[in-house]
Amino acid sequence: MPELRKDPVVGRWVIISTERSRRPTSFIPAAKGTPAGFCPFCPGNEDKTPPAVFTSRPNRAVAGAPDWTVRVVPNKFPALQIEGGLDRRGEGLYDRMNGVGAHEVIIEGPDHAPELADLPAEHIAQVLQAYRERILDLSKDTRLRYVLIFKNHGQQAGATLEHTHSQLIATPIIPRVLQEELEGARRYYELKERCVFCDIVHQETADNNGRRVVAMNDRFVALEPFAPRFPFETWILPLRHDASYQETADPSESLALAVLLRDTLQRLNRALDRPPYNFVLHTAPVGDSDLEYYHWHLEIMPHLTRVAGFEMGSGFHINPTPPEDAAQYLREIAAEGPADPGR
Repeated sequence: MPELRKDPVVGRWVIISTERSRRPTSFIPAAKGTPAGFCPFCPGNEDKTPPAVFTSRPNRAVAGAPDWTVRVVPNKFPALQIEGGLDRRGEGLYDRMNGVGAHEVIIEGPDHAPELADLPAEHIAQVLQAYRERILDLSKDTRLRYVLIFKNHGQQAGATLEHTHSQLIATPIIPRVLQEELEGARRYYELKERCVFCDIVHQETADNNGRRVVAMNDRFVALEPFAPRFPFETWILPLRHDASYQETADPSESLALAVLLRDTLQRLNRALDRPPYNFVLHTAPVGDSDLEYYHWHLEIMPHLTRVAGFEMGSGFHINPTPPEDAAQYLREIAAEGPADPGR
């Protein structure tokens, strides 16, 4: 059974997950360029994964084609497990609880080769709708406080399988990074009676030069944050105030987000030669969908520099690329057209 342990100095919770150590690739660095072998996410191998908890079907059946477009399955080697009670307890000054939660994989399409950025916007919208449906379903579990959606793309970003996919982990506590973000947004609201994220959106889109705006449509904006931790770190935010992704992402909104997400990923691919990246979806905690001070958003972080001793020891990040330069470069790259999906 996984376990959650709390650091008594800084209050940080750590997942001790023995299940993860059973993965065949655990602690063994894979050789770059290793040819793909058996893939459990490809059509015909559905029995090699746990049974699906959510499936999107094609609008019409095509002979010989898979009967699914997006599948969500429990992770075979979960960081947290859905079974059991929390059993909060102390051991002297230490706090611990059972590693109860959920860990699922969103298989973003049946084809092995294409990246998420290569898929049609309508297909990406189905992936985004799968995120919404799984968050809504897991939010019914009273043991859970947060559902984090994330994507590891590329070996350097932590992906262990090449087939395009993302993941979710639901936890019985709010992750520290999100807690800090929520507390900072709340302090800003108490001071100014406005959402800080709304103010960021208004200021960046009202800027005559749009110095940090990469692209936008009538519902979302992609921008380089004012103080990015990483080169070409890019955020996508809704133009209107919405605290909770899962409560507001209807199909038309998912399509608008899919169009901008695809466009942004293609710009990054063309500008940076298909970099490894992570993205994370930050949304309001379970049960707090109407927060006036918080604003859901997607953070995309290409892996272009290494986090080393100074960053880990201090919490500071060293970013050699000003966000204004990154935004200008990504805006200009669009004139060359979409990134080549070929490999």
